[in-house]
Amino acid sequence: MSTAFRYWQLVRIDAAGNRQIQEITPAKVFFADQFPEYTAESDVPDAKVQRELLQLSRDANTDRCCLAERCLLCLISWQIEQVCWQIEAQFGNAHGFSCSDLLPYVLDDDGSLEQTGSYQSLGRKILSSFNPEKSHLATWINLKVKQHPELDKFLLELGLYRVTDWAILNDTLPKKLKQILTEFHSLTSSEIANFLALLKSYHEIYRSQRLQQSSLGICPQPTSSQLKQIALSLQSQIGQKLDNETVMAQLQRLATCLREYRIYNKSRFLPTVREYPVDIAAVENHDDNENEQMEFLHLYREQFLVCLEQALNIVVTLWVKQLQLKKGNKAQIFLTSLQLFHCQQMSMTEIAQILELKAQYAVTRLLNLKEFRADVQREFVKILYKRVTDLAQNYSHPERLKKLEQQLASIIHTQSYILFRDAEIQSRTVNNNSQSSLFSETLCRYLDLLDKQT
Repeated sequence: MSTAFRYWQLVRIDAAGNRQIQEITPAKVFFADQFPEYTAESDVPDAKVQRELLQLSRDANTDRCCLAERCLLCLISWQIEQVCWQIEAQFGNAHGFSCSDLLPYVLDDDGSLEQTGSYQSLGRKILSSFNPEKSHLATWINLKVKQHPELDKFLLELGLYRVTDWAILNDTLPKKLKQILTEFHSLTSSEIANFLALLKSYHEIYRSQRLQQSSLGICPQPTSSQLKQIALSLQSQIGQKLDNETVMAQLQRLATCLREYRIYNKSRFLPTVREYPVDIAAVENHDDNENEQMEFLHLYREQFLVCLEQALNIVVTLWVKQLQLKKGNKAQIFLTSLQLFHCQQMSMTEIAQILELKAQYAVTRLLNLKEFRADVQREFVKILYKRVTDLAQNYSHPERLKKLEQQLASIIHTQSYILFRDAEIQSRTVNNNSQSSLFSETLCRYLDLLDKQT
């Protein structure tokens, strides 16, 4: 349902780049004459009204055609803006942009009743290409906005490459993969061999089945059956049996490596790894529950940080208790070392000098960062999965809940991998000018709070 005034009020960008609402009086008069039962604030049954307006817009009668088209173009402008709000909600915080940054690329309608000149606004392109027998108008608008070349270029420069993992894996050649993993990611030969075997198995199962079925559109997440088949194929190559969850995590890790390369190759910007949005459309894709999707997205983001803090509290407390059983003041030295390394970005050598330890290796051994992060990651995934699946029960029908839980598990494992890979990268390049990872920022807040309590 839309409010009636959206059929004669146009959302546009003025010469200064600011959002403004322009009322188109001829469209308002036409709409009132055509649909007298609806006032400006009435809720309008969109399907019925859009169907009639679309028929009129494609009528041979020029006057009625232009006015009906203008009503639809006004509505499209509101829905274009809504798509931009959704893109901001999903990716804005992680990539540093807002809805207002996106609007100038897509709101280019001048409000005229007829097209003047050869330039065609995005709204007119959407309307002229829309086929009501194949799609809903809102769905078509969503698709065309997200495919807009200039908008896509802008987002790409910010490190946002909006192609599914499965599509990326589908069109990657083994020879190219080897080159990317060797030259761009500098992986070891054994890691590269394992990833090449994984891609081969993925192509044998997922891509082959998709080609056999002549499937079009967005590449969906592999099914449990496909993951099992991929695992069997992979086992025949590497001699190791993996469960579905591990196969999924490895596929998404490989896709992340490829995504980073493509962002850099297309934009020459190194992608940020601080990308933790969850694409609710990948979990639930229903046009009629956008508000619930946004609410769930907001709650998910809150829980992401809360659960990370809880995981840090559990692991730090456990490690401190274990160190307190050893000789000396190792527990306090451990906490101080964590603070100096993550919060003041000191090197292990500098920390050793400040704490009067023998050498760098003493700090490295005490912190044992790789194991520390692994412990936090295990707790984090466990806590977040429980919290989010509990939340999901309020946003999904019971018959879809089991599938939803599987999808959430996949998303959480992927984002957990990105989060802790970010922390690992920072630990290898720590210096006073390096950007803090979300892991380090959260740990520093926790250590600061812990210090105030003691």
